[in-house]
Amino acid sequence: MDIIFLVLLGIIVASVVAIVILYNRLVSLRMHANEAWADIEVQLKRRYDLIPNLVETVKGYASHESKVFEEVTKARTAAMTSNTPAQHAQTENMLAGALKTLFAVAENYPQLRAAENFMQMQRDLTDTEDKIQAARRFYNGNVRDLNIVIETFPSNFVAKLFLFKKMEFFDLEAVPEQRENVKVNFTS
Repeated sequence: MDIIFLVLLGIIVASVVAIVILYNRLVSLRMHANEAWADIEVQLKRRYDLIPNLVETVKGYASHESKVFEEVTKARTAAMTSNTPAQHAQTENMLAGALKTLFAVAENYPQLRAAENFMQMQRDLTDTEDKIQAARRFYNGNVRDLNIVIETFPSNFVAKLFLFKKMEFFDLEAVPEQRENVKVNFTS
């Protein structure tokens, strides 16, 4: 009787230890994914902060292009108010399209392309776009790792027990016609 009790006690203790280990792994993966998302938000905020200055600079040379400026402002506002990665992806794609239009307007003004502040904003925006892509890859890698653990056996039981949900990927290329990167090179 004592041996059966000890075996059952051993199985229960091993099960509890396994559940604790899997739970802690899920928490750790979720925290890494949340931290990676915070990195994306920092870079997106940096991008959002650059856009008004860029619009004002272009306005100084092309003030009659008010529709373009309104589209960029509207897209920026929509992107800033997005909540989920899927919403962010959609609004970021709209913003990228509006910025392409803004840069197309800027190409028609050689003095603008030669302005030092415009060139600096161009470099800053290019740097920010690169950082957003790096942060996106890092985030998606963390989300992938979390989602794999949530879906694989036996951790899927622990994930369901503690209500862990799969996280969304952040895919800026969700709209096929906008798969090209924003081009910000204005050298003649």
